[in-house]
Amino acid sequence: MPLTRDFKETVQARVQHDPAFRRALLREAVETMIDGDVNTGKAVLRDYINATKGFVELGRSLDKSPKSLMRMLGPSGNPGVQNMFAIISRLRHKEGIRFAIKIHNGRSFKRNRSESESVRR
Repeated sequence: MPLTRDFKETVQARVQHDPAFRRALLREAVETMIDGDVNTGKAVLRDYINATKGFVELGRSLDKSPKSLMRMLGPSGNPGVQNMFAIISRLRHKEGIRFAIKIHNGRSFKRNRSESESVRR
């Protein structure tokens, strides 16, 4: 289901005024992809990029065309590991954050956001 323009504008406005929300949006995109829902993760990442840096600036910083980046992160896009890590690396550097991986050796693992905070300042 496509998002309404009002919803996207609301997200963009919050991203502009709430750094914690902005970082959480980037974290959510990465965690969603790691959890196996790549299409949703790419959609969240597109929203983050549109609300922050924009595809033109990101393309310049990665020496890639903005249209190519948009296609990579589109619903049928396949950015490849090297491109995806380059995109995420550039965004996290601009945001000034670092991701950490927490190893869980239990039999079953349920992600609990309050326990597994993966974004550090």
